[in-house]
Amino acid sequence: MTSPVSPPPPAGGGGKGPSSAVRIALIGAIVVGVGVGAFVIGRKSSGGGGGSGPAFSSGEPKGPPSAGATVEGMPEVSSEPTKMDVPSATALPAIWVDVHSPAKVRDALARNAWLKAQWEKPLGQGFASGWAAFLGSTGTDLKASFKGAVLDVVVGQLLDTPFRTVWFSGDARVGTPALIVPKANKTSQSAWDALDSVAKRGEMVADSCPPASSGKVPDGGFHLSRWLVAEQTVWAARSADRLVLSRHPVVVLQALCTAPPELDGEIGVDVEVGFDANAYGREAQLFTHVLGLGEDTRLQLGVEGDRLVAKGIAGKVSGTYVTTGKPLSDDLLKLVPEDTPVLFAFRFMLPESLEPAQLKAFWKGESRAPLRERQVALAWTPRGSTSMEPELALLWGEEKDAEGINALFSGGARTLVSTTLCKHVVLATSPQEVERLKKACEGRAPNMLNAAGPVVAGLRAPSSVLLGVNLGRLLSGLAMDGYTSEARVDRSSPLPKALPPEIEAARRDLEALPYLGFRGNAQGYVMASEGFGT
Repeated sequence: MTSPVSPPPPAGGGGKGPSSAVRIALIGAIVVGVGVGAFVIGRKSSGGGGGSGPAFSSGEPKGPPSAGATVEGMPEVSSEPTKMDVPSATALPAIWVDVHSPAKVRDALARNAWLKAQWEKPLGQGFASGWAAFLGSTGTDLKASFKGAVLDVVVGQLLDTPFRTVWFSGDARVGTPALIVPKANKTSQSAWDALDSVAKRGEMVADSCPPASSGKVPDGGFHLSRWLVAEQTVWAARSADRLVLSRHPVVVLQALCTAPPELDGEIGVDVEVGFDANAYGREAQLFTHVLGLGEDTRLQLGVEGDRLVAKGIAGKVSGTYVTTGKPLSDDLLKLVPEDTPVLFAFRFMLPESLEPAQLKAFWKGESRAPLRERQVALAWTPRGSTSMEPELALLWGEEKDAEGINALFSGGARTLVSTTLCKHVVLATSPQEVERLKKACEGRAPNMLNAAGPVVAGLRAPSSVLLGVNLGRLLSGLAMDGYTSEARVDRSSPLPKALPPEIEAARRDLEALPYLGFRGNAQGYVMASEGFGT
């Protein structure tokens, strides 16, 4: 779906990433839901361990016998570290989640009724099952200096200061995230020392950084510890300016060799999600360039009571054709189905004519043609299996642009279905997606005008860029996709007529999650952030 007349954006980093640039702007909300959930899910502590914030799991371990580990039978620590094979290419930070107020976020989500209920249900137990033994092991099990569970030490002490979770671009080795704690305080450093002293079962040394990295290697190289608890491995490293943890040593090295993050949150902003378009290739670079989004664009969330709420889209405005905010039209809200998991809408200036020659001159900055504002939206239903076709629709708010839009998006690898609905040009990935939009437009199915009052009010408020995420629909849909893709043994096997009780319960629980709305309103050279939701 890339325009054939779009010039290459300004030079930047490369790297592999999703084939569609729109995923960059949308995936942040998913990261918040999953990443922050993983950070906090657990049982509140009643003792053991220090740290400034509440802990989550201590006392008598719950669950099967494997939930705790002992040091009996653990392999001896090798006396000689292994030399790391340093990667030949640098991986760029692609997406990251910054937690500016760990204790505040931890306390709020520890009190959250939904999260506490899920911990005792199949949904929460399944989510944490892979790490239950590791995090549930206690200091007594490990004959360590601390008394609480490993989860207490990690969440309540190691992550006692602002930290970042980052995903890098590149090959499969760097597909797992890294936890980075810059400017670690004494509590964080003591927690790292306590875990390293009892869980270390091997060491690796890297005497250099990947080429073109900005990091400085200390004398003697970077030393990476292999922590092994309950047959689960975590690699950890400590340098002068940060602590790093990850499942893969290459990811730890990449995190050590990048510039340390500056985690200075704004007042009222406790969590931020950022991304680097350079890590996702030309499509993402072009997409953000057209929208005027600077490299520091980020989604902001804050703590209110016992939950995280959207605070908006913030950052610098880099383009000269970004428009000031206006409300989304009722025609657009009427066209978008109410159960759409992800809605991304924006406004920008383009030449009056979308002829290839006019656009080419416009991208080069050589056009003198009159400009006109366009309102555009993307309705996206992410799928939970790679075998399932994506469901995506481009909603262009100018019927007179139909010929030019169809020409721009023709000739690609995928044939799009084109039609006109509710005064919008629609380009969709399938006839089924067009039918969904048609039913919403004609009032035969609920549309966004039928959504909850705060959501409709938020969508009608002025915005230059808007991201709406129906967390309930999004995560329940992904869960069902995952289940159906694994329930079918082969193509000839029918799916069960009814969902297993635990799967149906998980679907209902996920659908109870709220709607998160992020607005950015261009004001001069900055994007003023505003949030809304249920």
